[in-house]
Amino acid sequence: MESEIFKEDSVSSVEIVNVRNGRELRDFIRLPWSIYRGNPYWVPPLIIDVQKLLNKQKNPFFQHSTADFFLAKRDGQTVGRIAAILNNNHNRFHNEKIAFFGFFESINDRTVGDALLNHAAVWGRERGMLILRGPMNYSTNDTCGLLIEGFDKLPCILMPYNPPYYIELLEHNQLRKAMDLYAWWGDDKTGLNEKIIRVGEHALKRYGITIRTLDMTHFDRDVEIIKQIYNDAWSANWGFVPMTDAEFAHLAKDLKPVVNLKLVLIAMQGGQAIGFSLSMPDLNVALHKINGRLLPFGLLKLFYHARQIQHVRVITLGIVRRLQKTRGLGALLYMETFRRCVAAGFPQGEFSWTLENNALINSGMELLNGKIYKRYRIYERNIERGGADISLQSLNF
Repeated sequence: MESEIFKEDSVSSVEIVNVRNGRELRDFIRLPWSIYRGNPYWVPPLIIDVQKLLNKQKNPFFQHSTADFFLAKRDGQTVGRIAAILNNNHNRFHNEKIAFFGFFESINDRTVGDALLNHAAVWGRERGMLILRGPMNYSTNDTCGLLIEGFDKLPCILMPYNPPYYIELLEHNQLRKAMDLYAWWGDDKTGLNEKIIRVGEHALKRYGITIRTLDMTHFDRDVEIIKQIYNDAWSANWGFVPMTDAEFAHLAKDLKPVVNLKLVLIAMQGGQAIGFSLSMPDLNVALHKINGRLLPFGLLKLFYHARQIQHVRVITLGIVRRLQKTRGLGALLYMETFRRCVAAGFPQGEFSWTLENNALINSGMELLNGKIYKRYRIYERNIERGGADISLQSLNF
């Protein structure tokens, strides 16, 4: 039976507005403050960071791809938002025709959710895409996934948060699971698994591995090293898309002021970098207190509350593909990352995220005595049929 997800009568009370001016962009950015009012677990993003993400002149994503931003209006009030995204690099890399949606926010109303998601679907279809996938802002290299378990804890830095009812909004729109992402939690109470220590220390000696930290006097050199490993190590993973030079430089510039040198590790063998791990103190502990603004007093609050941070987020950890099956190298990086985080004053932390189908790294998390404490989901649905005669012009939102 043909899908009815594009029926006009279910969304006729909602107007979809393409963000075209500064006032509409402010509405797009500020909407979450309304959606999450009173929610103790939401961490307001820095407004200046969101502005940079959405800036088509300054965000290097827009050097190769495109996106449009939309507001849902009802009776003159903004009740939802969405970005419709065409990631050309992803589609070339995977030989796919996918339109992504991201920056999704909505009041608890199926009509609003349907209007936004249908609009993104038709936007993608009119550009020749066959699948709608998300949430993703703008790729797996950015914040992505819908929180489906673990709503009673603050998200870690650069991880998403959303109300539980978002699950129903997406699934009502016939979006279904494409992939789940795991966030693991661990601490030093149980210590390192003896097998990790034994295998990791053996690998250090057998393969002549040394571990060094990020060298700020040669920051650009180390950024280039990490970029090359990153784009190689994850190239076979579901949904991965290589970062461009401009994107990686942009990210490095943003992280440079807050990076902890002790928590960026580079594994060396014979003068060659073969792996790295990147961990960060969870700045969301401090960002939670400043309501998205650094001025006039947010910066002082940020510095004050940053001193209370006692856990990290291990953001990424990888080894070049040619050595990924070499026994002990993964254990070595796990061991060194754990030990150095604890030594730096962070006895606990989140490792996120891992793909549900990445058996190798998930087994490593289990050996570290990590526990899955949050799950995120990326959804998708077919947009090739089920309303192929409908265009954006004919949808009377």
